[in-house]
Amino acid sequence: MYKRIRDLREDRDLSQTSLAKIIGMSQTGYSKYETGENDIPTSILIKLADFYGTSVDYLLGQTDCKKRYPHNKQ
Repeated sequence: MYKRIRDLREDRDLSQTSLAKIIGMSQTGYSKYETGENDIPTSILIKLADFYGTSVDYLLGQTDCKKRYPHNKQ
């Protein structure tokens, strides 16, 4: 999981500081997520998934599909 969030950030050429600011936290706090020192709270996983347009399942390593599928509206 931690490698995925780092790779997604690097793919967008963002620094940890820039991304941390986007999701409303400190660079130090965000860095601890990328290194696995701290578990990522659900609220941050949702912010990251929204920002990258991917699913939380992808971030957590439960799927290799990056695309987020729209919910069925019935």
